[in-house]
Amino acid sequence: MPNIAYNASRKKKRISSAISILSIFLLLLIDQVSKAAISSKLYVGQSIPIIKDILHITFVKNTGAAFGIFKNSTYFFIVVSVIAVIMIGAILVKAIRKGSFLDNFLCNFSLVLIISGALGNLIDRVNLRYVIDFIDFRIWPVFNIADSSITIGTALFIISFAKFDKNLNV
Repeated sequence: MPNIAYNASRKKKRISSAISILSIFLLLLIDQVSKAAISSKLYVGQSIPIIKDILHITFVKNTGAAFGIFKNSTYFFIVVSVIAVIMIGAILVKAIRKGSFLDNFLCNFSLVLIISGALGNLIDRVNLRYVIDFIDFRIWPVFNIADSSITIGTALFIISFAKFDKNLNV
C-alpha cells in the first residue's frame, strides 16, 4: 500500500522545485530581455523621459556596484556573485529537498529574488564586463531589474526573519 504521506511530500517537493526554477528563470528572462532592448535601442547616456523629471529610461554602463562604487572591479564582483549564487542555490536546494520551501515561502522566495538578480548581473559582468542599468528616477542612481530583485529579496529576507522572531516570542 503506497505511503500517502511520502507521496504528498514528493508532490510538495516537485511543486517547490517548479516554483523556484520557474521564478528564477522568469525574473532572469525579464532582466536580460529588458537589458537587451535598452542596449539595442539607446546609446550610452541617452535618456528617454517616461514621466518627465520623475522616471526616465537612461542607458548606463556600470562597471562597479550599487551607486557606482568600486568602479572597474568586474572580476571581484564576478567572484562575489558566483559565491553568492552557489551559497543561495545550496540553501534553496536544501529547503526544497527537506520539503520546507513552502513552509517558509517568504524567506525562500526572497532567496529566489536574490539569486535571480545576482545571476542577471553576473551574466552582464561575464559577457560585457559591465552591468546595463536603465531605470532612472532622477533622485536615485540608475539601476535595473536585477538590482530591484536583489533589493526586494533582501528586504523580504529581513522581514521573514523579523516575522519569524516575532512568532518565537509570542
